[in-house]
Amino acid sequence: MADRNIPTEWLFLKFTEILDVQGGTQPPKSQFIGEPRKGYIRLLQIRDFGKKPVPTFIPDTSKLKKCNKDDILIGRYGASLGRICTGMEGAYNVALAKVITPPSLDRGFLHGYLDSEHFQGELRLLSRSAQNGFNKGDLETFDFLLPPLAEQKVIDAKLDTLMANVETTKARLERIPQILKRFRQSGLAAAVSGRLTEEWRGRAGLPEWEVTFLGEVIGNIDQGWSPKCHNEPTSNESWGVIKTSSVLPMAFLEHENKKLPNSLEIRPHLRVLASDILTTRAGPRSRCGITCYVNSTSKNLMICDKVYRYRVIEGKGCSKFLALQLNSPNVLEKIETLKTGISESGMNLTQKKFRQLKLNWPTPEEQTEIIRRVDQLFAHADRIEQQVNNALTRVNNLTQSILAKAFRGELTEQWRKDNPDLISGENSAEALLEKIKAERSQVKPAKRKSKKTMIA
Repeated sequence: MADRNIPTEWLFLKFTEILDVQGGTQPPKSQFIGEPRKGYIRLLQIRDFGKKPVPTFIPDTSKLKKCNKDDILIGRYGASLGRICTGMEGAYNVALAKVITPPSLDRGFLHGYLDSEHFQGELRLLSRSAQNGFNKGDLETFDFLLPPLAEQKVIDAKLDTLMANVETTKARLERIPQILKRFRQSGLAAAVSGRLTEEWRGRAGLPEWEVTFLGEVIGNIDQGWSPKCHNEPTSNESWGVIKTSSVLPMAFLEHENKKLPNSLEIRPHLRVLASDILTTRAGPRSRCGITCYVNSTSKNLMICDKVYRYRVIEGKGCSKFLALQLNSPNVLEKIETLKTGISESGMNLTQKKFRQLKLNWPTPEEQTEIIRRVDQLFAHADRIEQQVNNALTRVNNLTQSILAKAFRGELTEQWRKDNPDLISGENSAEALLEKIKAERSQVKPAKRKSKKTMIA
């Protein structure tokens, strides 16, 4: 329910006293085409108001429900329930409802109100499930706040300015993770090329890096198995098999696993242990050749058949350094050339080819120093990223905070004091309500006459 602590010049009404909604139509998919054609019209769907619209066109008929660019549409179902859409024209489908808006109501003000918790909160409180959506009957219980028209326009203008500032700030924050990603890649490239520790190496009197092959610095490569498992995660007591999705660049996702049935025998030699290196050996091109380093484990997990498990030979260096190398841009390019397969969705990285991967290899002492420095760089980037995420959360909350202030009358409090003549008399909310009611009565369709009356 809306906050009743509103300016005395505003009216506290029900949604359907001045507004109505009109559901869309859903033509059969057999009529859909992907290109505009004479006699066809754009069918607007929720996805068309996102970043990846899929234009769809249907035969234009009088039965379709249509909208123009100024109309406001509301998402009716599921995850899109309450999403406010505008700026496009065409026919709209059943997942959308058009708000029938009287001419004397400011549309910018209405858009902001529908985005606010005054409306969105009531949608979430509907007794019906979000999948079933809402209908006209539901809106009869919804509250609506009606300020004088002049104040609506001021609220709209203030919201435009404030929301533009919020979006600008949000866009800048959202660019930072990509900057940090490039920072990590640049730091990694410097680390595994020797540039990061070049001066340190000279002061320590260590030799230059030697050229070697992967097979020369690692021991056995273990390949797992793929038993038929329960599609549920393991507990601390049970055993499981990791999924390929558990292997991300330098990150092992322990929770990505399947539970081993009690009827199957455990294979302890395939257990994932701290300090293991894991590399995906098969799958789509984008998922083949990914390497992570296992910092720690808390579950009894075994490798699956699409993942290699190996370690650096003792005395040759550190497994974590090798994992860093296998995630560096230059080495990833080399790994890409080793993949084989007949399609992008089915690539393989054989042990034979993988062992032939050429590497630049420093002394174990320098590897330890590189790991220390990279850990510091990545920890710094992680701290910044966490701060950015926290800031994004605050910015996202700021949007609703601004809307709340707007529809409590706080953004226009001084304006009301300075402009009493624009919110009273013929400019009052009461006068506006009467005008809106008159407008609505003029557009209401006449009741259909019965066949008996028509015949008479």
